Amino acid sequence: SGAIGIEFASFYNDMGAKVTVVEMLDRIVPVEDADVSDALAKSLGKQGIEILVGAGVESIVPDAKGLAATIKTADGKAAERRFSHCIVAVGIVPNTEKIGLEKLGVTMDRGFLKTDPMCRSNVKGLWAIGDITAPPWLAHKASHEGVIAAEAIAQELGNKDVHPHAMDAQNIPGCTYCHPQVASVGLTEAKAKEAGHEVRVGKFPAIGNGKAIALGEVEGFIKTVFDAKTGELLGAHMIGAEVTELIQGYTIGKTAELVETDFMQTVFPHPTLSEMMHESVLAAYGKVIHM
Repeated sequence: SGAIGIEFASFYNDMGAKVTVVEMLDRIVPVEDADVSDALAKSLGKQGIEILVGAGVESIVPDAKGLAATIKTADGKAAERRFSHCIVAVGIVPNTEKIGLEKLGVTMDRGFLKTDPMCRSNVKGLWAIGDITAPPWLAHKASHEGVIAAEAIAQELGNKDVHPHAMDAQNIPGCTYCHPQVASVGLTEAKAKEAGHEVRVGKFPAIGNGKAIALGEVEGFIKTVFDAKTGELLGAHMIGAEVTELIQGYTIGKTAELVETDFMQTVFPHPTLSEMMHESVLAAYGKVIHM
């Protein structure tokens, strides 16, 4: 039930198929903030998708009529169920075998190349980007790594007009194109606390936004997580209409190292969904207006 699994589940459900999602962990989209996971599970459940968490597929046996899957649910009971198709979405494997990396002495981790923030491997002259390096394994991350690597190589070759910058995985947004959409950047509330931050958390519901009401898309919310001492934006988490478009506003804020007052003092146009971004920041500091 990661991004790809949920995207396919949502798509096929919208097309009229009866869909069951099986997730071994205790919640769907487990890399997202727990509040987003809970909201998405409720929404998909209302749409008719069956979600089984804490469950596992024991076996899959195909036949002329489809397939028989034995599913062990959270209560420890296993039962056989019939399906027409099965989609397996359990991550990726890097295509790095038998291309000579071992002979070069490249430092690897389960097949992935270890690189520094400039995309250099430990072997001089060998650079790596994209899905053969550390996560997140996203197209936009890979594309940006290509820019960083090209500029860093040019700099090493003596080009003084390029100014490469280091990759920061915490500033890479993630998007899940299901219905409702999910988007996030930075640390979840739980991860921020685990990292030792004292946090201030703001949350604003779509039902309080005029544009969302006008669109008939009042499901969802925007949640922001700030460092209580410094005002640094640690993370932002969204679920709802067009949040995959909205997340870039917070991504720019994190990249520019903006603090809470920068967001508070920014004028957001009305009526737009982006006003929820403003309200979420205000809510983190007890200054929310339209709720």
